[in-house]
Amino acid sequence: MSTIQYNDTDIHHSFAHFSKLVHLSAILRRVNIHKSRGIKTERLFEWLLTTIFNRYSIFRAEKANDFSKRTVRNCLNDPHINWQRLVQLLAIHLIQYVQHFTDPRRRQALIIDDSLFKREFSRKTELLARVFDHDKQQYFKGFRTLTLGWSDGNTFLPLNFALMSSSHAKNRFGHLKSSDQRSLAAKRRTQATRKMTDVALELVDDAIKSGIKAKYVLFDSWYASPRMFAALLKRHCHGIGMLKKTKKVYFRYRGREMDIKTLYTNLRRSKWPIKDSYLYSPIVTFEVDGEKIPMKLVFVTKRGQADQYLVLATTMTDLRPEAIIQMYGRRWQIECYFKVAKQYLQFDQTQVQSYDGLCGHLAMVMLSYDVLALAQRENTDDRTLGDLFFDYGRPLPDIKLVSALNWLIQTITGLGEKLDMAVETLTIIFDEFIKALPSSLARLLGNAQ
Repeated sequence: MSTIQYNDTDIHHSFAHFSKLVHLSAILRRVNIHKSRGIKTERLFEWLLTTIFNRYSIFRAEKANDFSKRTVRNCLNDPHINWQRLVQLLAIHLIQYVQHFTDPRRRQALIIDDSLFKREFSRKTELLARVFDHDKQQYFKGFRTLTLGWSDGNTFLPLNFALMSSSHAKNRFGHLKSSDQRSLAAKRRTQATRKMTDVALELVDDAIKSGIKAKYVLFDSWYASPRMFAALLKRHCHGIGMLKKTKKVYFRYRGREMDIKTLYTNLRRSKWPIKDSYLYSPIVTFEVDGEKIPMKLVFVTKRGQADQYLVLATTMTDLRPEAIIQMYGRRWQIECYFKVAKQYLQFDQTQVQSYDGLCGHLAMVMLSYDVLALAQRENTDDRTLGDLFFDYGRPLPDIKLVSALNWLIQTITGLGEKLDMAVETLTIIFDEFIKALPSSLARLLGNAQ
């Protein structure tokens, strides 16, 4: 990558460290990647990783000495490989490693978002569809890459993904490969044609079943519907998202049903005091399938536009508005992931045409990002230096303040005796020092002496 200094040797060492840390060989066997003959599968993945970092396609990449490019394509196009499970298992091992030197009080969160996977010049790509780009507000040929990520506020890791096509057959250009509906390939293709919000909840369910302990799920306004908040609440998770300013969704506030714009107008008329970090923070209720659910809203000023506002919402009503704003700020990490993946990791730059191969390509992009995330965490956090600071710092007890002061006084007294200072002078200095301390601390210091 242009912003990171590296060479093939660095990639080799980074991949070797990563492979040993996550037990890559065991994970590959669990997702149906086996060596029938020839080279080891880890060697194949290292070549793919080097190709991605050099920003080459498989066609333009340098040939390997011990295998052909056809071997690589056969691996990516294999319908029996569970690429989604591969990404999830890699992330789980990295999360367990990162949690060793993360404060347990830090809030962990899952992040849901999707990004456009362009294939403008493709004609025969399987399940190719006409999809809508929310940023440019127009349609493109390609897919929507639904991604579920994990964050502890410092490190972001892609946890799972789904390459989404269109649920309407008339919007699909590519053909649908027929296969046994009980097979992994058929289930993956069926998932691609379902509703995106339903698939997002399936990814959250897989993360919870795998043991990911995240209490919050972050998402933007596209997913922030009352049904999404209610569905996450049933899974013992609290959603934090940005609400749309629409008149189709109503909330109950002080006995009245109103939409977001009407609620904001009423809050302004009430002359509530505006806080420094946010405008208003009322608690409202919404109803889903006859069940009333409380929700806290936070109105904040839109950055750069003082006359505009944004609305954040969560079902965790105990969170302070400042904490809600801070938690939602983490959602930007998945946007940074998409930027890095598209600019440097060949996110949508591939010549693979089969749907299985595209899923394999995305899994390799996420594996490449995992390697970068691990290197970034180990280079910026000193506690990851071979776990040295963590392992040796954990058994050390905290020293009480009284004991520290007593040790300081005894040490200075010993130094004064060595320097032939008058005992009376030292006594006067320590007496004045003790008088300046709080009475409770001075009393404890006297008892300790």
